Amino acid sequence: MSNKDSTTLLNDILSLNQGDINDAINNLSVEKREKLYKIFNNNNNNNDNTSNNNRKGSVIRNTNETNIEAHIDLDGGGNNINISTGIGFLDHMFHALGKHGRMDINIKCKGDIYIDDHHSAEDCAIALGEAFDKALGQRKGINRYGSAHAPLDESLSLAVVDISSRPYATISLNLQREKVGDLSCEMVSHVLRSFAQAARITIHVNVLTGENDHHKIESAFKALALALRQAITIDINRLNEVPSTKGVLA
Repeated sequence: MSNKDSTTLLNDILSLNQGDINDAINNLSVEKREKLYKIFNNNNNNNDNTSNNNRKGSVIRNTNETNIEAHIDLDGGGNNINISTGIGFLDHMFHALGKHGRMDINIKCKGDIYIDDHHSAEDCAIALGEAFDKALGQRKGINRYGSAHAPLDESLSLAVVDISSRPYATISLNLQREKVGDLSCEMVSHVLRSFAQAARITIHVNVLTGENDHHKIESAFKALALALRQAITIDINRLNEVPSTKGVLA
């Protein structure tokens, strides 16, 4: 498109009233709304170097039990995911969280898994949650709330998210096995709670039906991924608004 055509198109858009513009935006797909947001955001960044952080967050967490680097790009698309926690099934679940939440996630952990999986699983969830919190920044313009069902064969899970800045988690997975792969089933709920606590969000994750524990856990993570995507998606009509009657989400 030539510069002249682009200018004409822009003038046509600006000639619309606010209601028509809002209707046009609301009729866009989620992907196109996010693309439009990125265009506005990039223009703001060019004019103001103090604007938001492009929704990326990084955390380095070193303790006597684990050494972790966690990075997240909330708008990365879920195509740049590299997970190495030392626990294969946990890698699989974090990968599902990024892929279906359309977030780029990179986690590298060296932990004392010769003891058991607890420290590495817990600390990776904390580091990822802290990176997620950093990436959200002031939490302006987001939908804030999200909910989603996700099936996996016979299993079905529901996840509900509130980007509330009040950490809370209700988890009901109804698992029967001791382990799936090298991940203790008791750690799955703990991982989700640790993530919510560090991310400063409220989550409710429930397996509604299922028989296979692998399927139950995976459907739960996929449901959470979809709900997170919905909650963190930018509402182009409220770019500078914090979605709270308090005026802040801090």
